[in-house]
Amino acid sequence: MTERFAIYFAPSASSNLWERAATWLGRDPSNGELLSGTVAGIDRDRLLNLTQSANRYGFHATLKAPMALAEGTSEAELREALTQFSGQHEPIDLGKPRLASLGGFLALLVDDNERLQDFAAHVVEQFDPFRAPMSMKDREARIGKGLSERQIELLDGYGYPYVFEEFRFHMTLTDKLADEDLAEITQAAQTWFTPVLEEPLVLDRLSLFHEADTGKPFRRIADFKLGRAS
Repeated sequence: MTERFAIYFAPSASSNLWERAATWLGRDPSNGELLSGTVAGIDRDRLLNLTQSANRYGFHATLKAPMALAEGTSEAELREALTQFSGQHEPIDLGKPRLASLGGFLALLVDDNERLQDFAAHVVEQFDPFRAPMSMKDREARIGKGLSERQIELLDGYGYPYVFEEFRFHMTLTDKLADEDLAEITQAAQTWFTPVLEEPLVLDRLSLFHEADTGKPFRRIADFKLGRAS
C-alpha cells in the first residue's frame, strides 16, 4: 500500500462554502458521501467528467502537497506536529474569494497577502522532514508537464514545484477545461458560488487529508485550528 498525506487549508466542514464546493464536486471528503443531482443547470455526469481530479483530491488549497511519509516517521507524529504548529500561529484573513480561470482550471482565488505567503512557506519547511524522497518516476512525470529551472529546483528540494515565490493560493473547482466548456461552466460556477463569495474567507485551520492508496480519493481526516491558547 502506498499511502500519502497532504496538509491543506479547507474551510469548516459545516460552512456554506464547504457544502457548496462538495456538492459541486460530487463528493464530501469529510465523510466520504457521494453527492448527486443537477448543479446550476449542469448535468451531474457531465460535471463529474469535468472535475475528476478535483473530485479525487477534494476541495482545498494546497499548503504541503501530498507526500508519502519518510522512513522513521508516523501519522501520529505528524498529527502531533500539526497540533503544536497550529497552536503557534493565528488565523489569517484572506478577504473575499473570487472565481477565476487559472490556466484553464476554474478556482477560487484571493488577493496577494504577504502574511499568507510567509505562512505557506513556513508550512512547507516545517513539515518537509515528514516527506519521503520523490521517486524518479514521479519526478520525471512532473518535469514532463513543463517546469521552469526554478520550479525544478523547488521540486527537487521540497517535492513540489509551486512553493515559496511560486506559491499561489487557489481552491480548484474543475479540471482543465476545453475552450468550448469554459464559458458555460464558468457561468454555472458563478451562479452556484455567488451566494458564498460575499463571505470573507479566513485561514483558520490546517486540514490533514489522506490518500489510502495510489489513485484513491483523498479523505479529510483531521483539522487543526490555528490560534495560541489564552
